[in-house]
Amino acid sequence: MQKLSERLALARTIKQLGASDTSAIRYAYGLVVETTRCKNLIDKVVNTIVAPKKIGEYNLGIQSFLRLYVYQTRVVKKWGKVNLKEAESIASLGRSILGWETVREVEPFLGFLLTRQLEPILKEANDVERVSLQTYHPSWFVKYCYKLFGRDQAIAFLEGSINPPPTYVRVNTLAATEEAVLQKLEAEGVKLEKTEPLQFTYKIIEYKQPLNTLPSYKEGLFYIQDKASCFAAQAANPKPGNVVFDVCAAPGAKTTFLAQLMHNEGSIGSVDFSARRMKTWQKETARMGTKIAQPVIADACASLPFVGEADLVVLDPPCTSTGVFAKQPSSKWRLRPNSIEKMAEIQWRMINSCAEKVASGGALTYSTCSITEEENEMIIERFLKGHQEFALAEITPTIGLPGLRGLTKCQRLYPHIHQCNGFFIAKLQKQ
Repeated sequence: MQKLSERLALARTIKQLGASDTSAIRYAYGLVVETTRCKNLIDKVVNTIVAPKKIGEYNLGIQSFLRLYVYQTRVVKKWGKVNLKEAESIASLGRSILGWETVREVEPFLGFLLTRQLEPILKEANDVERVSLQTYHPSWFVKYCYKLFGRDQAIAFLEGSINPPPTYVRVNTLAATEEAVLQKLEAEGVKLEKTEPLQFTYKIIEYKQPLNTLPSYKEGLFYIQDKASCFAAQAANPKPGNVVFDVCAAPGAKTTFLAQLMHNEGSIGSVDFSARRMKTWQKETARMGTKIAQPVIADACASLPFVGEADLVVLDPPCTSTGVFAKQPSSKWRLRPNSIEKMAEIQWRMINSCAEKVASGGALTYSTCSITEEENEMIIERFLKGHQEFALAEITPTIGLPGLRGLTKCQRLYPHIHQCNGFFIAKLQKQ
């Protein structure tokens, strides 16, 4: 079974069905994401009704039907008054899609699911499981956050990771002046709020149609990019004329912003392992008017395939994405406790490959959208012990909290504090 994100899975389904109604597609995507977000709570409720069987023992069609049924009839209603006509309509739709014979096995449970109350389930759970169900996170991750932050701060973080943060855009001054882009967006019905002290970064307050359908988007006047990601590029602080290696570069957010900050002067070597994602990189760099970047498909765990060294190496390695559960809820159900260590090993190999290509006096920036210590501070600690020619440098501007384990020059961002993805950034200067 392929591990696809909600967006990719839906895109494939749309292609198979030949669907073209944008409103229906948007609604379907929202339904899939929100049902996936609270999958553990829904499964817990279903399991109390179908016992001794469990939801995972049914085929995938029935699993999806039961989850969507409970989400729409109970979760959306906040476990309050049930709309029987809606419930009957969903059941009828399930029969028409999956077949009457398939649905018949769970038919007797549908009425019980409409009357099952949530409070007794939460009351019977221990503290970790209760918080897990209330914040829609795996129990092992709740325990991890308790240990990392303490219970109160952990709950604040977990609650802050339920709903996606605001949408941000980065204005592209390679295409037009900042003022001209803002005027165009305003004319297209987009209300923005400047995100200080970051450059070119704005929070979306209001919009009338999907941002990626706007003429200004197609003209490359802006990039939809989270505040934390914008911060990581600015923390790298590339200069016009620099030689820059952008490692794990797809789908292009970093490359296009680095080129913008460099005024399209200098050179950027953009490396990524995925040929599919690099096709997106090519489209995005073309759309944004990036002229100085060259794509390279290679494995950054091995030596970087560049001759010579760079003034700046920017590494944003694959991670557990524990800082973006709100945007990618399926990822939290795929992770296991040992996923953190496995990912940290890949990151360790990558940062060592990158270190080999930093010129004397140059810098290496390391960032992840994870909040774990193993993927962040512990990687940097280990790196500094083995590479004494590097030292941590101050990051400007300061918009995050200091790093953990005494690494106060690093910065951390959290959804519940900074209204963006959870993120970690370290800047390492080569002496």
